[in-house]
Amino acid sequence: MEYITSVKNEKIKEIKKLANAKGRRQQQRYLIEGEHLVHEALINDIVIEELLVTENFLNHDEHHLVKQLYDQCVQIGDSVAKHLSATVTPQGIFAVVALPPTDPNIDYQGKWLLLDRIQDPGNVGTMIRTADAAGYQGVILSKDSADLFAPKVQRSMQGSQFHLQLLTADLQKIITSFKQNRVTVYGTLVNEQARDYHQVQAPKNLALIMGNEAQGMNNNLAQLADENLYIPLIGQAESLNVAIAAGILMFNL
Repeated sequence: MEYITSVKNEKIKEIKKLANAKGRRQQQRYLIEGEHLVHEALINDIVIEELLVTENFLNHDEHHLVKQLYDQCVQIGDSVAKHLSATVTPQGIFAVVALPPTDPNIDYQGKWLLLDRIQDPGNVGTMIRTADAAGYQGVILSKDSADLFAPKVQRSMQGSQFHLQLLTADLQKIITSFKQNRVTVYGTLVNEQARDYHQVQAPKNLALIMGNEAQGMNNNLAQLADENLYIPLIGQAESLNVAIAAGILMFNL
């Protein structure tokens, strides 16, 4: 097994570039960190190009990941793990995997979540994880939303990226395509003139749009939607966090 102790090693330099969106695009791969995410990738048949582990992880490998991926395994020193990690206390395991196809086929069945200009990585990851829990088919992000494979998004998704179809695309084109395929599209507004979500009898196939944290949903998308929904608030708060609102709606539609 190869053993790397220097952060100046060429392989480590290339992997470090995966910490930013430009590096991920150029290499067409990304870095996952932590035993849970690597295990999720493995059980969902995701091809792992390289596995990097510390000596401490080798001694505490509960899922026997190194044994299963020995040919792809590289041992790294603790200083290298800290250099690659996006957390304060790295677990000592990283995996390099290929980015998924940029244009997966959409079968227009089931329920879909559409994210319009969602900027906070934690919100993006939480909504993807919630969509997974609510049995949604996939999540489609606008091109100006947070990067799907940024480290904070990955930590928030907790492996749900391996369970759903994920796509970054032009939402106006996507919505038009959904409607052409008889998928009901719901927008969301902080506006009592929209329809109370309690009154909706949701169809089997639908798409739900959640808008930007500060500005809400784009007006053009609101006009394209078949219907716009709102969540009545009982207390004095002006609005809900977008991820909380998405959770309420996804489990009730």
